[in-house]
Amino acid sequence: MQLKDSSLLKQQCYIDGKWLNAHTGDVIAVMNPATGEQIATVPNMGIAEARLAIEAANKAFKQWKSLVSTERSIILKKWHDLLIENKEDLGLILCSEQGKPLPEAIKEVVHGAAYIGWYAEETKRIVGDIIPTPAPGKKALILKEPIGVCAAITPWNFPNSMITRKASPALAAGCTFVIRPASKTPLSALAIAELAHRAGIPAGVFNVITGSRDIGDELTTNPIVRKFSFTGSTAVGAKLMEQCASTIKKVSLELGGNAPFIVFDDADIDEAIRGAIASKYRNAGQTCVCANRIYVQSGIYDEFVEKFSTVVDQLIVGNGLEKNVTVGPLIDKEAIVKVQHQIQDALDNGATLVRGGHIHPKGELFFEPTILANVTQDMIVSKEETFGPLAPIFKFDTEEEVIRYANDTIYGLAAYFFSRDLGRIFRVTEALEYGMVGANTGTLSNEMAPFGGIKQSGIGREGSKYGIDDYLELKYTLIAGLNN
Repeated sequence: MQLKDSSLLKQQCYIDGKWLNAHTGDVIAVMNPATGEQIATVPNMGIAEARLAIEAANKAFKQWKSLVSTERSIILKKWHDLLIENKEDLGLILCSEQGKPLPEAIKEVVHGAAYIGWYAEETKRIVGDIIPTPAPGKKALILKEPIGVCAAITPWNFPNSMITRKASPALAAGCTFVIRPASKTPLSALAIAELAHRAGIPAGVFNVITGSRDIGDELTTNPIVRKFSFTGSTAVGAKLMEQCASTIKKVSLELGGNAPFIVFDDADIDEAIRGAIASKYRNAGQTCVCANRIYVQSGIYDEFVEKFSTVVDQLIVGNGLEKNVTVGPLIDKEAIVKVQHQIQDALDNGATLVRGGHIHPKGELFFEPTILANVTQDMIVSKEETFGPLAPIFKFDTEEEVIRYANDTIYGLAAYFFSRDLGRIFRVTEALEYGMVGANTGTLSNEMAPFGGIKQSGIGREGSKYGIDDYLELKYTLIAGLNN
């Protein structure tokens, strides 16, 4: 890995402003999924080091929260600027450990930095209120105060932006932070920590710890931690939420998705195909908001499948460092097996294989961009999140029918639809049981909008002016004797 700044490739954890190894000396190998080569090792820490990080964050909290908002803003802006200045190196690190194409990786770094830039401004907009009371001579003062030490566990599919999206509102609010990144992709988190250090974020305010699942147990049960955030599967999120209940922590969860992508007869088909490609095959389909089920109205079904297949043929599978590659590897063999299982189940129950369907000649973790037609609601792919480059295309006849299909899931993260009928746009938006809806677009996420789901897709929102609320507590003070 040829970095312009080799000091960004960290192989130690960042705790209390220091770079540390595990007490035991144990390490975890970090592999490049495209090549199968080891690119680094990181400490395999456990409960003892997790407690050390929590205590460091607790010690730093009083000083950090006491800074005026403009001081925190200046530091956060420096952090943002450093990410942008080093976006090529950060993108190379991300591409090497996670596999997505380098241009896509750099785009994620810029996207992640945008959250820091946004909350560098939002820290100056944390305002309370003075409200009237039912009795004379009294005023009610409402303050917003930082909740305290916060902790998070982040996934492997967005190893840069998932961290900044959680950490930046916490730090902007005046909280301190401990994060455990996914063991498959820890290097991005450690590089971000190095830039936090350079930006002047004080020791203990931002800590990164890698290692065993025991770390998660400590983060969710330690009473010093007052807020916990997690992005990952619904099953794991439910377990972590249960663990947080023992100390009544505030919880934010961004969990599984099963996004419907609906194309009505009156849609601009070419625009819908561009949206579907962007939504389905970004990050090789390994996103929680990607199109998991594509529903196309019967009047344009055959035309859509034909045109969509032509565009999919143009996708280039390969190592993300290679020029013009648009689809990288899947993260591991389990991901490959899951995609294969969904394809086989669909074929066994009457679906048609239009494109792909096999492991790509590039290697064991590369999978052909796949299209299935004549898919029905009783197939596994309609119920389970895929997390791979598989596009199942369902046919529907009426608006009422497709709304029923779209909502027939325990998940409620993201949904998409294409239509040029203004009335339908409002009807369908309100009928879809999802936290986020894209109308005539296949992408949703940005720092100015609240990201999150309903039902079993999670609790809370990240990004936007609303995202900082999860890191604040309301304090009500009643001031009496004002008429004396």
